[in-house]
Amino acid sequence: MAKKARKKKANNGNGSSARYPRHSIEKALRIPRAIIEQNAGKECSDRDSARFAGVGFNGPYKVELSSALKYGFLTRQTPGHVTVTDRARQAIRPQKLGDEIDAFRQAILDAPDISEVYKHYRGENLPDGTFFENALVDKFGIPAAEVPKFTDIFLSSLKTAHLLEPQGDKQRVLDITDSSERTAANPSLKKAARDAKIDSNETCFVVMPFAEPIGGYFSKIYEPAIRKAGLRPVRADADIFGTGKIIDQIWSGINSARVLVAEMTTRNANVFYELGLAHALQKPVVLVSSNEADVPFDLKHIRVIYYDVSDPFWGEKLIDKVAENIVSALKNPDEAIFQRALESS
Repeated sequence: MAKKARKKKANNGNGSSARYPRHSIEKALRIPRAIIEQNAGKECSDRDSARFAGVGFNGPYKVELSSALKYGFLTRQTPGHVTVTDRARQAIRPQKLGDEIDAFRQAILDAPDISEVYKHYRGENLPDGTFFENALVDKFGIPAAEVPKFTDIFLSSLKTAHLLEPQGDKQRVLDITDSSERTAANPSLKKAARDAKIDSNETCFVVMPFAEPIGGYFSKIYEPAIRKAGLRPVRADADIFGTGKIIDQIWSGINSARVLVAEMTTRNANVFYELGLAHALQKPVVLVSSNEADVPFDLKHIRVIYYDVSDPFWGEKLIDKVAENIVSALKNPDEAIFQRALESS
């Protein structure tokens, strides 16, 4: 069904499903800027806007006009006419420090396709080359022929909005979403869980250090995230330790789990031992860390959720992100199973 939906989407319109703006956010400000400078930003006809910009009213110009509208820099209150928005004014003529960046970030969150890709990877490193390209086609319906153009626009726009942070040879996507935007990022989590055939009696095994403060994340972060995804959370020390060999119980807990979450912060030896067992069993694992340094080199090609405890909303963001990635890992296990990830690289 999903493949049919993607095919239908891919053949929509003029042979392209992609709705994304065909210009970066910086380039999409040219028309709003011209209207502000030549017409004080007031409503004008599309043709007049071309005259203000000093160009012909042709096909390429109409595409540029469409980009400005998709970023929310222009709005239509009357058919065939455009008006400059407060967002564009904020970006072009900021009144205080941060106005410009805030306007760019809101443009990213509203732009079709771009916002979906951003919200999917927020708090993570972008996948390398081919993996990112495949995801754009398979997950987001970007036509393969348009992937290079989309990638250029996407990366350029995120850099302008200060939403990319270099991490060695990787690029981390910063998470600036609020609660309503995070809900909008995955409005159909329950439907996705149904598609993944998640049963509330199935378990998600959490591999994590027991010592505080990280040990406390189980009840504060991981339990609510796992329940939000529709599974029953299990952690070794709280739920399966008892008589008998502990390692046998851990093996049983991992083996019976539908999916695992691994908290890698502090590079705890027991965590990596249990993670190795999960990989040997080819179980999908959602990897989480507060920093890049605690992620071993041979795991960096797999999706990792990063969080920043200095962010006052880090807990809410992490709960939402872990829940989304659990469901995603069950729908697309190749993303989260170590052996398959190696075979595809």
